[in-house]
Amino acid sequence: MIPVNEPLLTGNEKKYLTECIETGWISSEGSFVKKFEKQFAQKVDRKYGIAVSSGTAALDIAIKSLGIDVNDEVIMPTFTIISCITQIIRAGAKPVFIDSNPITWNMNVKQIEAKITKMTKAIMIVHIYGLPVDMQLIMNLAKKYKLKIIEDAAQMHGQTYKGKMCGSFGDISTFSFYPNKHITSGEGGMIVTNNKKLAEKCRSYRNLCFQAHKRFVHEELGWNYRITNMQAAVGLAQLENLDKHIQRKREIGKLYNKYLKEIKTIQLPLPKTNYAENIYWVYGIVLKNEIKLTVDEVIAKLKAEKIGTRPFFYPMHKQPVFNKQNMFLNEKYPVAENLAKKGFYIPSGLGITNEQIKTVSQILRKILK
Repeated sequence: MIPVNEPLLTGNEKKYLTECIETGWISSEGSFVKKFEKQFAQKVDRKYGIAVSSGTAALDIAIKSLGIDVNDEVIMPTFTIISCITQIIRAGAKPVFIDSNPITWNMNVKQIEAKITKMTKAIMIVHIYGLPVDMQLIMNLAKKYKLKIIEDAAQMHGQTYKGKMCGSFGDISTFSFYPNKHITSGEGGMIVTNNKKLAEKCRSYRNLCFQAHKRFVHEELGWNYRITNMQAAVGLAQLENLDKHIQRKREIGKLYNKYLKEIKTIQLPLPKTNYAENIYWVYGIVLKNEIKLTVDEVIAKLKAEKIGTRPFFYPMHKQPVFNKQNMFLNEKYPVAENLAKKGFYIPSGLGITNEQIKTVSQILRKILK
């Protein structure tokens, strides 16, 4: 089996984990947590880093820390993972969706201004699959309308927009360290910001809103979203190799481009724009209209050949959990719907070999032929 993702653990992961075990510091109180927070924040040009238990936890805390509340509107892409919307819904706020750009697969920034109302409080941007969102217009709109920016950079470790680090654009920005990311800690996430008060709020929400001098007296409700010292140890070791990981990801993308470029019935990832070069978090493929096979059929055929895949995100406005509550019933976003219907990605984790890339490409060519 060639898995859709296999992490690369070739740095100091074992050394740092051994230190955690030998010293007994395995919980969230260990020294690796602060080291990881400090070095990660520095890497993405932010003042403060708050390590948490997952990328979802990072988003939940980020949204709550900005005071997103009942009847507030948050503009966001419909083509994303459900983690981005859950805390908005729970807060009683209203998600306002933007369709996708058919070439980059990111949110179509030209549609944003028309969706801004007096109830709009924030814009959530989600960098998708390997290329960042075109940020300049969004930054201008945020300034013009006095809006907050929530930047989900979960898939963009080490990526830049016009030379500036992804994760450095939001009033608050979030990352995930799930095993398929460029940096993994198994599970884990990070919140970064330049705002000291926001950072303090995030640390409190992460830790059940305990108070320094009245530990078990609570003024607010938070979560137990702490990261462990062991997770942070692995994350720190991964961070040390981030530049190598990005280089390898781009090599993987270029090899697939070479092997698959002659297939006329599929759309491959855009290698670069005028503001960024693709880092191929995953290697996505979109079936064109000419092909008779469905995504499910292609995925099934690849599975029969022992090749792992994943479908693209399913749009938020089409999610049954929301439609059952009579939400988003008449909304249509054709580009996002097409990406969900015809998009999937193939093995492209850091642990994949060049020979495996060649094998996957040969089998995919045979299936699509």
